[in-house]
Amino acid sequence: MSNPYVDWKTITDFVTDAFIGYGVPRDDAAICADVLVEADKRGIYSHGVNRFKPIYIDRIKAGIQKPVTKFEILKETPTTAVVDGHDGMGQVIGYRSMQMAIDKAKQYGMGMVAVRNSTHYGIAGYYATMATKNDCIGITGTNARPSIAPTFGVENMMGTNPLCFGMPTDEDFPFVIDCATSITQRGKIEYWARINKETPAGMVIAQDGNTMTDSAAILDALTGGKAAFAPLGGIGEEMAGYKGYSYTVVVELLSAALQGGNYMKMLTGIGPNGEKVPYHLGHFFIAVDTDAFLGADAFKKTAGDILRELRNSQKVPGAERIYTAGEKEYMAYMEKKDKGVAITEAVQKEILAVRDELNLDYHFPFED
Repeated sequence: MSNPYVDWKTITDFVTDAFIGYGVPRDDAAICADVLVEADKRGIYSHGVNRFKPIYIDRIKAGIQKPVTKFEILKETPTTAVVDGHDGMGQVIGYRSMQMAIDKAKQYGMGMVAVRNSTHYGIAGYYATMATKNDCIGITGTNARPSIAPTFGVENMMGTNPLCFGMPTDEDFPFVIDCATSITQRGKIEYWARINKETPAGMVIAQDGNTMTDSAAILDALTGGKAAFAPLGGIGEEMAGYKGYSYTVVVELLSAALQGGNYMKMLTGIGPNGEKVPYHLGHFFIAVDTDAFLGADAFKKTAGDILRELRNSQKVPGAERIYTAGEKEYMAYMEKKDKGVAITEAVQKEILAVRDELNLDYHFPFED
């Protein structure tokens, strides 16, 4: 394979121009590109540039996502707001909503914005990090199309519903935990199916109540609604799956109940006649200003001390080191900050197809 790496500026400029080409205003396109590229910088390739065509461009072309975002504030108080995104660009809705929460927190100590009728907003950690850069604690989550069964259930009722927390520290990177409330997700099972690896028992439940391990069969069953992901902790209660289930419900509630939004089976993206329809997702964004307590410096020092003590604690024999959330993502970027993003062959083809369709003036290293 020719050089698969594309430098950060080139890939950011290209994705921005591609979004513009499909009708997204320039400033909004820059936000969308930044969210996607930031995922790649952190090593979260499942939500990076490889998704810009199938998740965003294709949905714009299908008419189930609007390139021009109408950001409507339905209700606002000094510390809260309810926003309707009108099925615009999720990254733009997320960026503006978290910025609003941060602005409120800087004035009143705390701010929260609840959103309805949005679309896929990328990595939740992007918005939490917006808060940490402003010495705020950032919290966000989003509901999604149904894929998780409740504990003691077999029907896919809730989405993978990520719950994200970001905390500023005195280190070079913040503490950011950004993960789904399901025990696994479809992308991992797709990878295991490609390499003929079984899915670990306890991650996926069939309609007969038994766990499934055949990765290829799982993909078919998920598509047909004959299987569902288990929540964090796994199937049943022995490994505390009820905890993950309840956290999934927390995200569902905060993504729908405050804003009068859609939830669970309303989020399939499939209409009554099998046609594609907008997903109408809900999000929430919370910012807490550390200066409103004992000050940002005091918070960051204590947070850093806690994280350093954890990393310096006694390790399992043979383990190289202990990590804290956000550290691996920081290390991933430092390792490839001068190389750029690696583009797989499949995504290379998508990029070239978009470039040629829009007649954009780009030449990439992988073409040489």
